[in-house]
Parts: sequence; structure tokens; C-alpha cells
Amino acid sequence: MTTPPSPTALATQEPAASADVTPPAEDAHVWTEPTAEESTGNPAPPAPPALPAPAGERAPAGEPDPSESTEGAESAERAESAESAVRRDAREFGTFARTGGWTFALMVARSVRPGGAPAGQADGPEPKVSAKEFARLAGCSPERVMRFWRAWDRAADDGVVPVFEALEPGVDIDLPDADVWLGYYTSRSSGDSPRGQAISAVAEAEGIRPTKALEVAENPTALRAAILADPSTAQAARHALLDRLEDDPELGEELAKDIARTGELSKTVASAARTATSVDFVRDIIDKGEMTTPSGERVPAPESVVAEAKQHLTLIEGLDEEDEAPYAADAQKAVRSLVAEAVDSDPQLRAHESRVRFEGKVRKAAKAFEELTLDDAAELYDEELLEQLETLQKAIAECITELRAAGPADS
Repeated sequence: MTTPPSPTALATQEPAASADVTPPAEDAHVWTEPTAEESTGNPAPPAPPALPAPAGERAPAGEPDPSESTEGAESAERAESAESAVRRDAREFGTFARTGGWTFALMVARSVRPGGAPAGQADGPEPKVSAKEFARLAGCSPERVMRFWRAWDRAADDGVVPVFEALEPGVDIDLPDADVWLGYYTSRSSGDSPRGQAISAVAEAEGIRPTKALEVAENPTALRAAILADPSTAQAARHALLDRLEDDPELGEELAKDIARTGELSKTVASAARTATSVDFVRDIIDKGEMTTPSGERVPAPESVVAEAKQHLTLIEGLDEEDEAPYAADAQKAVRSLVAEAVDSDPQLRAHESRVRFEGKVRKAAKAFEELTLDDAAELYDEELLEQLETLQKAIAECITELRAAGPADS
């Protein structure tokens, strides 16, 4: 037998009524708990404020997240700070790229007076300091500070930058280009000496940085090691020595003595000298269009002799150094023969050559007799010597007679 449910049980099985619709009490047959407002007559306390969502959780949709606004402000501030730092670095980089070491030299030039400011005297609003004090503040050596100071001094002498007296601490000026800086600054203290300045000047003329040349000059042992180990370095040293010989006769004498003391080297030098003389004899005819006669006279060379000399020189220049010597000697011998033939084939030139040769011998004989002294004639007396002198006297008399007979009648 089935028992019908009680009204109370039925009420518990019915779904809750909607919050918007309040059924009449007589129809609901359900007791409802009164709200706090209804029971006490006071309004309900306000809801607690929403707390930020924990890390990794998002706030409910439609509600602003306080953490997002804070992080956004901080990110914007960091971006603005980073941008200003980048701009500052770029600006400083551009300044140094344009001016190079002039930027640092200006700092020294406007702030440093060697020895410091005199007692009771100041340069403008702020007195200049000594190089030692500036170096202490900068955390470097006074020598480094003075290298910049001297570079500015040299540039001021040339009118490239203002003099020290026109500069004030902290005041910027327009600076020269960075490329000009290397012409006045050297990072080595030896560059300030007269010797170092001479080395720097030659280095600049050769198109290299002075610091490299100064470094080599400060370490001759390293230079010797490079010459001994590297053929190309030895060749560069050889060319440099040859170029220096023109302005350094003492070096030439020392090298000549060193060569003479070395047996094999002296023979090689003598052979090379003979070869050079032969080649110069041939080249001289081509370059100047003149030839040297057997008597030593310089006369115009015939075209046939010049053409033959060109052929020999072309052959010599196409040979290796070890084959050059014999061909050079043969070329000189062949060209000399052509010169002699050219002299004999020209009557006027042949007569001139004979006269010059004869005059040369007479001058030599006359000079020899002029140098003789008879202060000790008793010791020089010798019958055979007298006979030679008498024979010479007769030859001279005959020569004079023949020359007078060959001369013009009125002479």
C-alpha cells in the first residue's frame, strides 16, 4: 500500500523559485528564512573590496586588473629610460667618431696647466690643475695626460686648435676631424724626443702610423730577429739602408769596411760592381745619346751604335741575375768595338781622338817631371839613368821639330 507524501516532503522536492519572482505565501506552503535586513531593519554591510588575482590568474571579465596598470607604467618608464640611454650613447659615439682623440685632448687642454695654477691665480671661474692632479682624478698616469697635452700644444702651434689660454674648464669648442688627430698624437713617450719626432715624420711620409715605427725603434733586438727570420723583412731593411746611404756617408764607409773584411762577400761585390759598370756603359749610350771614346772624350753616338746598344740591353734585362754578369761583359765589349769603328770611320773624329790622346800623354809626362826634385842629386846619380834621360831628351826634341814642321807656315 502506498502512502502519499506529506506536504512538507513535496515542498522539498520542488525547485527553488526564481529570485525575481516571489510566489504568494499561501501558494508556496514553504517557510522562508528572513534576510538580515528584514529581521533587523538595518541595511546589509557593503561587500569587501576585490583583491588582486594571484599570480598566474586573471581577474574576472569586466573588472580592471590593478597589477596591469602598475606594470604598464613601470614598462613605459623603463622604455623611456632605455631610449634616453641609447640616445646618449649614440650622441657620444657620434661626437668621438667625428673628433677622435680631440675629445679627450680638449678635456686635458682646458683643465690642465703643467705645474698647476700659480698661487693666488685662477683661470676663470675654476682654476686649472696640474697633470699629476688631473691624472689622479682620472685614474691614469701623468705621462698619459701629458701626451694629450703635448699633442694639443703641437696642433696649437700649427693653428689647428686654440691655444691653452683661450680655453676654460668645462667649455666645449668645435674640434678638428678625427683624421687630423693622428698627425699630432703619439701613444709612446719616445715620440716626444727629437729622435722620435724624426721617426714619426718619416713614418707619416711612408704612409704608416708613427706608433708602429717607434715601437720598432725601441726594440732593435726584435728588428734583428725579424730580419734574420723573414726574407721580406730583410729586403725591406736592405732597401732602407741603401736609401739612407745618400744622407749618411759614415754608414756607407762602415758598410764598405764590413764588406771588405768578409772575403766571399767582397768578391761578390767586386763582381757585381763590374757587371753594373758594363750595364751602365751600355745604358748611358741609350739614355744620353753619347758615347765615350777610347781617350775618354764624350761625343754624340751614331744611330747604329745606339740601336746595337738597345738590343744588348734588352737581352740583359730579360736574364736572371746569375746569368747577367757574362752577358753584360760581352755587351760592353761589343759596344766598345762599335765605338772604336765609329771613331775610325770619321776622319774629323779620328784626328780629334788622336790629338786628345797625345795631349793626355804629354800632360802626364810633364806632371811627372814637375814632381821630381834634385835636392839629393848626388844620391840619385846613375849612368844608366842619365842615358835614359838623354834618350828622352832627344825624343822630345824630335817631337818638337816634327810638330813645328807640321804646323802652319806663319807659326
